[in-house]
Amino acid sequence: MQFKALHSWDLSPLEAVALQKQLAGQVALGGDLATPVERVAGVDVSYRRSGSQFHAAVVVLDYNSMATLEFATASGEVVFPYIPGLLSFRELPVLLQAMQKLAVVPDVILADGQGIAHPRRLGLASHLGLWLDLPTIGCAKSRLCGEHGEPGPNKGDWVPLCEGGMTLGRVVRTKDHVRPLYLSPGHKVGVQSAADLVLHCCRGYRLPEPTRQAHLLSNRVRQEHEARGESPETGS
Repeated sequence: MQFKALHSWDLSPLEAVALQKQLAGQVALGGDLATPVERVAGVDVSYRRSGSQFHAAVVVLDYNSMATLEFATASGEVVFPYIPGLLSFRELPVLLQAMQKLAVVPDVILADGQGIAHPRRLGLASHLGLWLDLPTIGCAKSRLCGEHGEPGPNKGDWVPLCEGGMTLGRVVRTKDHVRPLYLSPGHKVGVQSAADLVLHCCRGYRLPEPTRQAHLLSNRVRQEHEARGESPETGS
């Protein structure tokens, strides 16, 4: 999978904040996805329990059957510090390395993080969408900003996530009687389409299948590296 570089990663936290504000204006939000979805990908990053290594995974699934079509991983050293609201500057470099290894291009990508439900409207999913010029959706396990009520107890129940009169996404129950997910458009998708697509991908678990499979894969890669005592450079 090929894509053009959007910007340099050699940035200070202050420069990253300024860039977020600039890039947020390039995020496209719309209604339905531009093309019928056939392939959906999930991405996730797993951190080493000690040290500064992390491992990214992307898994591409058939949209209807949720069968795995392709997967790729990448490992590296954490460079950017942990700062709330700037997660994409920490994790995207290694995620993009994994994306480059794909032979097929997914129609939409689900990310374990925020889309526009972000203080500067550029969470990891939105940032990733701009880099790849693809539709992306943020599927976060916790709230970063916005206010909401409590959704009903059953799968599919939801309430809007809003801030300053703007709807940022939905708080959706993806499985009966489990904690909801915070779903927000990342890029090239609207709130309704994002929620419908994620619910379609939920097959009995709290997490949608693409990000659940990416989470399992990134953890497995991390555990294999730890078992071998390898640095990212010596691993595969």
